[in-house]
Amino acid sequence: MAPVPEVMLHPEVADALTAGRPVVALESTLISHGLPRPDNLRVAREIERTVREHGATPATIAVIRGDLRIGLDDRALEVIATDVAVAKVSARDLGVVLARAEHGATTVAATAHVAATYRIPVFATGGLGGVHREAHDSWDESADLVTLATTPITVVCAGVKSILDVGATLERMETLGITVVGYRTDRFAGFYLADSGWPVPWRVDSAGEVAALMAARTTVSRERSALVVANPLPADEQLDAALHDRVLRESLAAAAEQGVQGKAVTPFLLERFHHETAGASLAANVRLILRNAALAAEIASAHAPP
Repeated sequence: MAPVPEVMLHPEVADALTAGRPVVALESTLISHGLPRPDNLRVAREIERTVREHGATPATIAVIRGDLRIGLDDRALEVIATDVAVAKVSARDLGVVLARAEHGATTVAATAHVAATYRIPVFATGGLGGVHREAHDSWDESADLVTLATTPITVVCAGVKSILDVGATLERMETLGITVVGYRTDRFAGFYLADSGWPVPWRVDSAGEVAALMAARTTVSRERSALVVANPLPADEQLDAALHDRVLRESLAAAAEQGVQGKAVTPFLLERFHHETAGASLAANVRLILRNAALAAEIASAHAPP
């Protein structure tokens, strides 16, 4: 009989959960597939440090040799950042990677699923997946959306990745019952850009207000879907809008010409952005990730029992 995979809570995470102290879940695909080596390991450590500095315990989620880890020690974090064999693991892939005793980095969908299962109520990421451009032909839609439709968790993000069809994604989120709020803005965050060009249905102006919304959803409406807190970059920290639009247009054409499809599209486009903007998109990506980690920790602290 094959060995049974383990679920391993890092002692720091287990202690915090037992004591009711704030914990923030963090995805690991961002580390393995979203940021270039060797910067990714440095940034991963910086994300965890930012969560701690803002009063919460970080719980980076990944699969290491077939064991599901909730909270990584430094050696496991290094494996996810440096091993080229680390698989990109969505919620549907978790069982496969566990059974094969492989390494796996969890996407937004997988991280949200695991975090909610182990009662971690707040999750920080960069940008969500969503409906891809030309989805009317390809039917290409991220599993992030259907998972968030059935997962009661608060996700702090910079909107959805701007390489996607943002308008269609917002329509799908409305249909799926995913609550979306803008943090200190009436506009939906545009990932590299402060404004995606689309409004948000609701606005919140403090971590305490988000925590109150989380409590209301739990005690009154019994929500079973996610709460998405869209936290934009300040306008003076965003990627130049004209540069963004040019690189996006050229990168989409390159992806089509090279036949890049499915889950390979997002890393392909993000790498093109990094190269064509001479690293400016990467710098913006790191800034928004750290801002989201800080806000998520503040929300988790406001939501934790007194």
